[in-house]
Amino acid sequence: MDGSLLNAKSRALVAIALGVMWVTLSTGCATYRFGADALYPVGIQTIHIPVVRNETFRPELGKQLTEALVREVQRRTPYKVVSNPAADSVLSCTIVSQSKTVLTESLSDDPRALDTAVTVHANWTSRNGQPLMQNSVAAEAGDLTGFSQNARFVPEAGQSIDTANLQAIEQLAGRIVSQMESRW
Repeated sequence: MDGSLLNAKSRALVAIALGVMWVTLSTGCATYRFGADALYPVGIQTIHIPVVRNETFRPELGKQLTEALVREVQRRTPYKVVSNPAADSVLSCTIVSQSKTVLTESLSDDPRALDTAVTVHANWTSRNGQPLMQNSVAAEAGDLTGFSQNARFVPEAGQSIDTANLQAIEQLAGRIVSQMESRW
């Protein structure tokens, strides 16, 4: 077989392959994202989570929510949590209230079953200040997204408000990270 004929066929195959690649890239297939990455905003790779501000009388709640948020972001999202405030995005939260409600009492007026409620305001913004998290109920409610979580505890069964608050905090972290997903 002639060497020049072989080179011509090779060049033709390369030209066809480049043409197919150009058509594929120009029709939009290159921007399609697969897997869990498709759930989150484009262009964000790092997230800074400052210590959660706590406006309640239970000082441990801010630290607990910060730790729970870091765990949840690392476990469920493609983002890397960094300590640098100049990250691609910042998730800042404030615990605005914690309350305890008696649900049932014994005959001697001792609390038998109680609820604890923790309320948090969250704000997730990009490096340039663009909001990345939207309130699923009221999209134009402002910069903050509100979250509230209850947890029940029974002191007679050995449960305490501290364990109930921790349960509420962990559920809040899961809900906040779920809200970080892009809307369809």
